[in-house]
Amino acid sequence: MMFDSPVNPYKINKDTVKALNVFWILHADHEQNCSTTAVRVVGSGKVNIYASISAGISALWGKLHGGANQAVIEMLTQIAESGVTIEEVIKKAKDKDDPFRLMGFGHRVYKTYDPRAKIMKKMCDKILKNHNINDPLLDIAKRLEEVTLTDNYFIDRNLYPNVDFYSGIVLRAMGIPTNMFTVMFAIGRLPGWISQWKESVDDPDWKISRPRQIYTGETKKDYVPIKQR
Repeated sequence: MMFDSPVNPYKINKDTVKALNVFWILHADHEQNCSTTAVRVVGSGKVNIYASISAGISALWGKLHGGANQAVIEMLTQIAESGVTIEEVIKKAKDKDDPFRLMGFGHRVYKTYDPRAKIMKKMCDKILKNHNINDPLLDIAKRLEEVTLTDNYFIDRNLYPNVDFYSGIVLRAMGIPTNMFTVMFAIGRLPGWISQWKESVDDPDWKISRPRQIYTGETKKDYVPIKQR
């Protein structure tokens, strides 16, 4: 559907199909991340499935959720265009005063090693090997991987390549446009989103989500009445 056309038929590769299925499975919901929570909270109001799923998609709009694999490719593009060496990139990443950050390394939940990354790395290596792809960005990615996996700075801080690092490479190798990466991510999340919504509509005792807040501000504050100003 993405690559076929009447004048240039697309021959499906079994390795690519496998890689795409693995990508979607690994990016399925795990715990209450931002988009899943959005779907669950909105769905708790007994709204229809379209409104709930739209909430999850909206949660992917910002920079902090769902776009990490795209950020990896954008980072590799910047490295390639700037002409800096891998050694210079690593030096910048280690400098706490430098705003540069390596994208696709470490994870907020998986503090040691992202278990999904190990599986995605195997698919990544297989795709790159079997397709004989010549892409300077992928060459930079492989070099970054080699350096960071043997550098004590990254090892001591558990800054290993995560699933987004490898999935970004795989999606690019498959020919999927960078601006479609988040769409591919959303497809992987859809089964979980739908399950969250269905659980709420099928449960007769379900209650609307109503998080409580605890005020931690000032208990007393001096002010000047408006009429005295």
